[in-house]
Amino acid sequence: MTTIGIIGAGHIGSQVARKAVQLGYDVVISNSRGPETLAELVAELGPSTRAATPAEAAAAGDFAVVTVPLKALEDVPVQPLEGKIVIDTNNYYWERDGHFPALDKGEETTSGLLQKHLSTSKVAKGFNHIMAKHITTDGTPAGTPNRRALATASDYPEAAELVTKLYDEFGFDTVNIGPLSESWRVERDRPAYVARQNAAELEENLAKAPRTI
Repeated sequence: MTTIGIIGAGHIGSQVARKAVQLGYDVVISNSRGPETLAELVAELGPSTRAATPAEAAAAGDFAVVTVPLKALEDVPVQPLEGKIVIDTNNYYWERDGHFPALDKGEETTSGLLQKHLSTSKVAKGFNHIMAKHITTDGTPAGTPNRRALATASDYPEAAELVTKLYDEFGFDTVNIGPLSESWRVERDRPAYVARQNAAELEENLAKAPRTI
């Protein structure tokens, strides 16, 4: 059975966990406040889920989902994620995280910053431009007309392929933007951000995205 290590148990992390459990994945989920604070969520999700520390979740996962505020990026454990695919859900909310000059200037992307931190992992963008509640409600079977599409980006083809597989299982088509350097196209305040769009519409929105806001 495939295990997903989830680092961050907020809105996105908990919703990814819910859907993953429905699909038959094992989940090890963590937050910054300690496993005991996740007792209620784990009880809801059932025996295929357990709470752990971030390092334990990272070590347990066959792959990981990192869904923490950007200001906490340096706290993401590095060694337990070595060699693993890591799905990054982050967006840059300077009001919450403080200003990152390289992001303000359009010189970096949020997922690019995580890739630099996790230099021995394979980071892919995922689940960042959909409202958390829709992760478990908007998915439809493959081939459904007007199926909702989500974007991914990675410097590693195998990481983008994993996100594509996961998206399909969750009920979404995929548009692959390319390398992480292009992942700004789906970040906050761009046309593709949290819009419900099919693959063709998503491609159009990605193409017209401005580099800086």
